[in-house]
Amino acid sequence: MLRGFEELRSQADGVWQATQSRTVIRVPIATCSIAAGARETLEALREGVKERGFDVGVQAVGERGLCWLEPLIEVVKPDGSAILYENVTADKVEKLLDEAIDGVCADLAFAVAEGPDVEGVQRLDDFDLWALQDRRLLARCGIIDPENADHYIAHGGYSGLVNALELSQEEVIKTVEDSTLRGRSGSAFPTGTKWEFLRSKEREPKYLICNADEGDPGAFVNRILMECDPQSVIEGMAIAAHATGASYAFIYLREEYPLAIERMEKAVEQARERGLLGEDILGSGLSFDMKVWVGAGSYVCGEESGLLASMDDARGMPRIRPPFPADAGVFRQPTNVNNVESYADVTLIMQKGLEFYNSVGIEGNRSTKIFSLSGHIQRVCVVEVAFGYPLRDLYHAVDPATYQERRKLKALQAGAALAGILPTHLALKLPLDPDAFKEHGVLMGGGGLVFIDDTACIVDMNVMFSWFLEDESCGRCTTCHGGTQRMVEIFRRIGSGGGRSNDYDKMQMLGKALQYSNCIHGSASPTIMLKSAEFFREEIDEHIIERRCRAQVCRDMIRYEITGDSDKLLEAAAICPTEAVVQTDEKWSIDQARCIRCNACKDVAPDDVRIVDALTDVLPLAVAEARAAG
Repeated sequence: MLRGFEELRSQADGVWQATQSRTVIRVPIATCSIAAGARETLEALREGVKERGFDVGVQAVGERGLCWLEPLIEVVKPDGSAILYENVTADKVEKLLDEAIDGVCADLAFAVAEGPDVEGVQRLDDFDLWALQDRRLLARCGIIDPENADHYIAHGGYSGLVNALELSQEEVIKTVEDSTLRGRSGSAFPTGTKWEFLRSKEREPKYLICNADEGDPGAFVNRILMECDPQSVIEGMAIAAHATGASYAFIYLREEYPLAIERMEKAVEQARERGLLGEDILGSGLSFDMKVWVGAGSYVCGEESGLLASMDDARGMPRIRPPFPADAGVFRQPTNVNNVESYADVTLIMQKGLEFYNSVGIEGNRSTKIFSLSGHIQRVCVVEVAFGYPLRDLYHAVDPATYQERRKLKALQAGAALAGILPTHLALKLPLDPDAFKEHGVLMGGGGLVFIDDTACIVDMNVMFSWFLEDESCGRCTTCHGGTQRMVEIFRRIGSGGGRSNDYDKMQMLGKALQYSNCIHGSASPTIMLKSAEFFREEIDEHIIERRCRAQVCRDMIRYEITGDSDKLLEAAAICPTEAVVQTDEKWSIDQARCIRCNACKDVAPDDVRIVDALTDVLPLAVAEARAAG
């Protein structure tokens, strides 16, 4: 055992046990739970416990990933029994304290997490969305206080670093290679190979970068790790430092993640205080330190060379390679860039061993992957499943049949703006395996899965994504910036009723031209456009030929009409931002010249307002084009 680690672990065990000697109420404090009111719940619980004189601890923890249930409070008794209570907002705290401390608050109970069965309350292990998971990286999330390094150490933390320090650099890299760990950001590049590139460089100093610039819409995998188990990322980076010979590291974290920034900074400070960062770590001879580097939120800085450029005080623009980061990275020194989840996986490998790590998953992608699930589903959440898990089964767990009967799933958008889009009949046949997604010309990405139902319009989605890609282009190459602008123009024109029969040819031409961009942002930008043209041509044709939006989303193709006369129309008139809902001679109507199709009136009075097609009486496309041609 390395010098001082036994003392650290003994101290940590004491700190943890002291928190468990009485009833403890665990309150998740993370971005999802905060949005649901968890901070107010935490304060109300602390005040309520104090007022009642209860010998009860109130402990802030990370979240379990069951976002739609937040604030998801856990009451843990001294005997280890624990019950989870859902949606415990501040106004429900009094009821919880009155009933849950000495018994069970049946009205709020969600599941029994530990201990004997409770009548009328399901067991967490039997809950479908929990039972399908293999929680490894997320095992401590919702259990420990992420701002207390002792809690992490008491749950096996830094044993992976100790194990790694007892091996040579080559042995650690061989272990990572044998795990088949590939980059978790979506690149899927073998991590061990990347480490060997850096280890073999003689020039010093060498640097490590943790790419925490998670900018993909719908992805919040990295965020939950940094907010709920930050020390696991730091430990993985320390292991990488030993394996590669790096002496310093930076965690490049986007400005839009304030809580993750706060917790990562605190975690770095606590690790340093315990001698787990700094000079001669645990008497091993390894000297390694790090700091959090806050980025300005540029999407293109998620690409590693763009990230490195921004750290060099240059504009955040991807560099033309070679040289590659292992030769000339940050400050033009040898550098290795890995994703947040990749570093956490290294920690798991070294803590649990290869046999455990490789016990689940598929050939070429062992162990598990974290996914954030959002969009048109009932249960917005973060889950961890083994590679190869059927996407269909996961979808049915996050969107139960009662919801599916009301709306029909149309598509899956995985891997965010650059990765593509798949129709339901293809997406739900896939396993969660990056290679399976590539077979259809799309990417699985870093873990963000956005489900889209038939209330969404594929043309409107392309308007949104093409605008996002154009707006986030660094502007370095005209190919990318100009090409994405043309994508915006094409889809805006189609969505406003001005589509042309040769628009598909323009899409193909743009797709080919964008391949000559300087980086992946430009070359991958047309993916969603081209996949939409391939898989959703019928819907796009309706916009072009019939001038009709089946989802009734494209504003220039619809109009609102009054069909009823209930009192709800008074509310609709009051809420209309342009005063388009008017009453004349006791008859309600909508002033079409004023209406901006914001849907506010229909939200308030759904039975009195309908949406109709506005352009179907316009000349058919073929006739209009013939007349225009003379």
